[in-house]
Amino acid sequence: MSPALPLPLQLIWLVPVYGFSGMLLSLPWATGWIKRNGPRPAAYLNLLVTLLAVLHGSLVIREVVSIGPQHLDFPWFQAADLNLRIGFDLSLTNLAALELVTTMSLVCQVFALGYLDKEWSLARFYALVGFFEGAMSGVVLSSNLFMSYFLLEMLTLSTYLLVGFWYAQPLVVTAARDAFLTKRVGDVLLLMGVVALSAWAGSMEFTDLYAWAAQAKAEQLISPLAGTLLGLGLIAGPMGKCAQFPMHLWLDEAMEGPNPASILRNSVVVTCGAIVLMKLMPVVALSPLATTVLLAVGSISAIGGGLVAVAQVDLKRAFSYSTTSYLGLVFIAIALQMPGLALLLLFAHGLARALQFMSVGSIIATTNCQDLSELGGLGTRMPATSLAFLVGSAGLVGLLPLGCFWCFGLMVNNLRALAPGYALLFLLTNALTAVNVTRVYRAVFLGPLLPKTKRTPEVNWLMALPMVSLSVIVVLLPWIMQRIDPVPGIAAFPLPVGLSVAGSGLVGVLIGAVLPQDQFWSRSTLPTVRVLQDLLAYDFYTPEIYRRTIVIPVASLARFTRWFDITVVKGLVDGVGRLSLTTAEGLKLSVSGQLQSYVLTLIVAIVLLLGGLQVLRGVG
Repeated sequence: MSPALPLPLQLIWLVPVYGFSGMLLSLPWATGWIKRNGPRPAAYLNLLVTLLAVLHGSLVIREVVSIGPQHLDFPWFQAADLNLRIGFDLSLTNLAALELVTTMSLVCQVFALGYLDKEWSLARFYALVGFFEGAMSGVVLSSNLFMSYFLLEMLTLSTYLLVGFWYAQPLVVTAARDAFLTKRVGDVLLLMGVVALSAWAGSMEFTDLYAWAAQAKAEQLISPLAGTLLGLGLIAGPMGKCAQFPMHLWLDEAMEGPNPASILRNSVVVTCGAIVLMKLMPVVALSPLATTVLLAVGSISAIGGGLVAVAQVDLKRAFSYSTTSYLGLVFIAIALQMPGLALLLLFAHGLARALQFMSVGSIIATTNCQDLSELGGLGTRMPATSLAFLVGSAGLVGLLPLGCFWCFGLMVNNLRALAPGYALLFLLTNALTAVNVTRVYRAVFLGPLLPKTKRTPEVNWLMALPMVSLSVIVVLLPWIMQRIDPVPGIAAFPLPVGLSVAGSGLVGVLIGAVLPQDQFWSRSTLPTVRVLQDLLAYDFYTPEIYRRTIVIPVASLARFTRWFDITVVKGLVDGVGRLSLTTAEGLKLSVSGQLQSYVLTLIVAIVLLLGGLQVLRGVG
C-alpha cells in the first residue's frame, strides 16, 4: 500500500469493520446486559456506524474518480508456496456496489425502526444486520477468492440467523434450517474449487487467477475434465447465494424472517453472489460445459421463477420467485461475457426490488396479513405505500425512462444478432414480471375494502421516509448509471428494440389487468386450468420431487445405518461383553485354590499356543 494514497483510501478496510462494529456495539442490549433503557440505543448505534460507512464510501468514490482505480492488499498468511493476502479492489464498479450495500442497509435499518417498533429483541436484529452488512461490504471490495469465500460463509451464517429470528415458531426454524443447508451445498462445492485453484494457481488474487486461467487455456495445463469440474464447483456457490435452480427454494422459505431482512436479502445479498460469479467468470470460461450449464440454469430460473411467481397468493413469495427470475437473467448476461450490462441490471433490480419489498412490508405491518385473497382497496387507505409499490414495480418492468427499460433495451440490442433466443427470453421475463405486479396491484390496492383492510392506516414516518427516499433514487437511477465507469453508459438503441421492450411490458400489464381474480374461488373450475395452477403454485412440484428423490432416500439410509449400529454393531459388542461375564462367572466357580491346578492350566495353555504356532508355520 502506497503511503501517497489519500487517507480515505488507505482506511477502506474500515468500511466492512463499521458493520461488524455495529454488531459488537449491540451485544450489551442483545444479550440483556443492559435492560433499563430498552433495545433502541443498539439501533441508533448501528444507524450511526452505517452512516459512517456510507460517508466513507462516498469519499473514496470521489478520490477514485480523481486518481483512478486502486488496489490495496495486506499480507495475512504464508506457508510453503501458499501466500494469502487481504486485498481490496477500489474500482468504480466495486465502489458503486459498496454504496448500494451500505445505503440499502441504512435505509432498511431506518425502515426496521418502524416495522419492528414493538419487537422485544430489536437489539439482536440490529446486531445481525450489522454482521450482514459487514460481510456484504467485504465481498464487493475483496480482490481475493479466499477472502470472498470466507465472507460468503459469513453471509450464509447471517442468513440462517436472520431467517430464524423468530425462533419460537416451528415453521421459522424449519425455514432457517433449509436455507442454511441449501446454501451449504453450494458452499461446499465452491470450497472444492477454491482448494483446487490454490494448488494449481498458487495464488488467490483474482488478477493472478486470470493470468493463470489464460496460461492454462493456452498451454492446456489442466485436462478438460478437471476444467469442467472446477467450473461447476465455482458456479455452485453463486447459484446457491442467488437462489438459482435447483437451489432456489431457500429464498422462498426465507420469507418467514422479518421483512427488513427480506429487503436486504432480495436486493443486495443476491447481488453479492452475482458479483462473485462475475469475478470468477474468466476461470469458469475454461470449461465450455460449465458456461453452458450456467446458461441453462439462468434460463430455467428466469422463466420458471416468472411463471411460479404469477401463481402465488402469498405477498412476499410472489416477489421472492421474481427475484430468482431476474437473477437468472443476470446469470445469462454473465455467461455471455457481458459483465457491464449484468452490473447495470443488478443495480436496477436491487433498488427497485428493495422499494417493492418495503411497500410489501408496509402492507404486512398495517394489516398483519400477506394473503392476497384477504387484501383489497388499500390504494385509498395507503397512498404513500401505493405510490412506492408502483414506482418499484415500474422500475422492474422496464417502463421508460426507468432503469430496467435501459437494461433490457441494451441486452436485447446486444443479443438480437448474437443470440436471438436469449433476447426473446429477456422480453418474456419482462412480460411475466408485468403480469405478476399488475395482478398483485389489483388484488391489494384496487377493488372493495375487505374486513382486514377497512381501517388500515398509512404507515408511520419511520417507514414512509425510506420508501419516499428510495422512490426518488429509483426514478433517478438512469442518471446514476451514467456515472458508473467502466460500465457502459445509457446509449441509444434502435427504436424497434425500445418498442419491443415497452411492448412486452405493456402486454404483461394488459394480461395482468384482465386476468380473472376471484377472492373466494381462487382455483379454476376447469380441470385443465386447475392442474396448471397447481403446477405453478407448487413450484412445478420441486419440493415434492426433492422429498422423494433426496430426502426420503437419505432418511431411509439414516434409519438403516441407525438400525445396523444398534442391532448389529452394538449387539455384537454387547454379546461379547455378556460372553465374557458368563465365562468369568463359570471360571469363578471352578477355582479350587490348589497350586497344582493353576500350574497345569498354565502348561496346557502354553502347549496349545506353541502347537498353534507350529501349525501356522507349517502352513506358511
